[in-house]
Parts: sequence; C-alpha cells; structure tokens
Amino acid sequence: MLQKERLTLIGAPPSPYTRKMIALLRYRHIPYKIIWGNPGELLAGEGPLADLEIEPPKPVLLPTFLMRNERGELKTVTDSTPIIRRLEDDFEGRSVIPEDPALSFLNYLLEDFGDEWVTKYMFHYRWHFEEDADNASSILPLNHKVDLPDDAWKIFKEGIGSRQIERLWVVGSNDITAPIIENSYKRFLEIMQTHLANLPFLFGHRPSSADFAIYGQLTQLIGLDPTSRAIAHKNSLRTVAWINGLEDLSGINPEKSPWVNLEELPESMKSLLKEIGHVYVPALLENNKALENGDETWETEIDGSTWSQKTFNYQGKCLQWINQEFYALTEMDQKRLLNIFDGTGCEKLLMKEK
Repeated sequence: MLQKERLTLIGAPPSPYTRKMIALLRYRHIPYKIIWGNPGELLAGEGPLADLEIEPPKPVLLPTFLMRNERGELKTVTDSTPIIRRLEDDFEGRSVIPEDPALSFLNYLLEDFGDEWVTKYMFHYRWHFEEDADNASSILPLNHKVDLPDDAWKIFKEGIGSRQIERLWVVGSNDITAPIIENSYKRFLEIMQTHLANLPFLFGHRPSSADFAIYGQLTQLIGLDPTSRAIAHKNSLRTVAWINGLEDLSGINPEKSPWVNLEELPESMKSLLKEIGHVYVPALLENNKALENGDETWETEIDGSTWSQKTFNYQGKCLQWINQEFYALTEMDQKRLLNIFDGTGCEKLLMKEK
C-alpha cells in the first residue's frame, strides 16, 4: 500500500543530510513538513513534540524522520540511505534509483562516497581553518534560535567551536592529513567540472540518490564555509551552479529525462571512480581490518601520506552493504561493473562471498 500521509522530519539548515533529504523530497513530489531543531530536545521532556510520546533517536542524528512502523505507530527513523529506499516503496513515481541493476549499484557506491567521504571535506573545511571555524560557530547557534540574546549567543558560539574542533581527529582531520583531504576535494571539483560539461547529473538527465548525497555535502562546502566556497568558485563554477539547481528539481519531467546506459557514461565517471579508489577505498578497507582485530584506531597510507583515525562500526557496515549490493547482482551485471572498475581501485572493495 502506498503511503499518502505527509512526512514529518526534524532537521537543521547546516546539516548536509537534512539538505540531501529535503531536496530529494521536493524532486519526488513527496508531501512533507520540516521542524527545525534538535530531535532530542523537541521530543523529550517538555519539548513541543513531547506529547507525541515518541522516543528520541539514539544517537540523535539529523535529519530524524517520524515514520509509522508495521503497527501504525509513529517512530523516529534515521539514516538517509535506507530511508530513501523505503520511500521508493511508499511513494510512486519519480524514482531516484536507476532501473538498470548495475547502474543502481554504481549509484549506491557514489551515494556512500558522498555520505561518508565527501563529508570529510565538509567537516575538515568547517573546523580546520580559523576563519571557517569562527564563521560556523557564529552561525550555527543562530540556526537553532535566530533571536538568541547576545550573551547566550557568545556562550553557545564558544562551546560549539571548541567542541567541534576537538572532534576533528575523529574523522581523521589533522595537520598531517589536511593536504590529503584538501587535494582530494580539489580533484573532486575538477572531475565534477568536467562531468557536468557532458551531463547535468551523475548518471544522465535526471537526479539519482547519489546526486542528492553529494549535493547535501556541497550545500555546506559551497554555501556556508568560506575557504571551500572560494576554492569551488575558482575551480568549478559548474558545480556551484549545479548545487543551486539541485535545491529544487520539482519541475523536472523524469519521463523525458533518461538515465545514460552504464557503458555510455563519460570518461569523467571513470575519473570519479579512480578518486574513490584512491582515497575512500583504502580507508574503508583499513577500518574494516581494525574492526576485525578489535583496534580502536587504524592507520594506513592514502595519497602518499599517513592517515590515522578512530575506527567506526558504521563504516564497517557500509563495506558490508556495498558487498551485499554487488553480490545480489547477476553474474553479467557484476562483469559490467568490473569492466568499468578496471584500473580504478574500486574492485578492491569487493570481498569474496562467504
């Protein structure tokens, strides 16, 4: 049965995943309402949504959707990638998942890259540079409450800034890895500049979930943070224009806007896969090795430098899910993908079936 109820989500303007989902809902013509704020505060205690008697998500993540379970009860749901697949089942038309299973897998991989690696660009540029950190720590409290009194604003600014800067090491950002992240961001922008000269979206003439994932991160890198914004305006004006349009694609007619065949994707897609294979693949593999060994941190070489960071269970799941998606394909579709992966390093993600 298709869902018709207006969706409710809780999010924040500086949250790239919130922006990812709002743009996707607009494109898909899915009725929604958004409540700006922190779900932990809104749903708990004396919060304005406490009368719904819904447990806040653990951990609190943005965006948080209020969706009905199999018993019809409203529950908090997070994690944008599975939510997008659920929406494909609940709402007809304007799909963001390509029909071709091999192209769909490629979309899954690039969505994961956007959510898990491009976000490193975002977090690094926001908090590594003094100007950017001051800008973000000033704006973020006002996004929470625009009429915040000046004295409270100052307190929140100092607290947010110091807390987030201290967390840089968690995603692997430090003085040693800074050139890795920044060089990858610049290469990525150059690839997008070339790609967007050939196609308006990653896989053709209509957006996919991967387009929205990358868009979400870029709303912050190009829309809010000064250093990364200046780099994008210098190196990739097509990307700047692209995120402006992706904000609302409700007017696109997908019936007249086809996907491109996997084998007909431009060479720029191969370049993007090489970048993924160059930086993201070794991170996923080393993180997985650390999980298997029970190590709290891991270290490896990426782009000729040493990268070390905290081990994450979620990234281990990402690698598992990528493999599940791949090995669910027919042998023919697997061969089609291995052909496009040749020479990119992405094939290293694919572990033998157990």
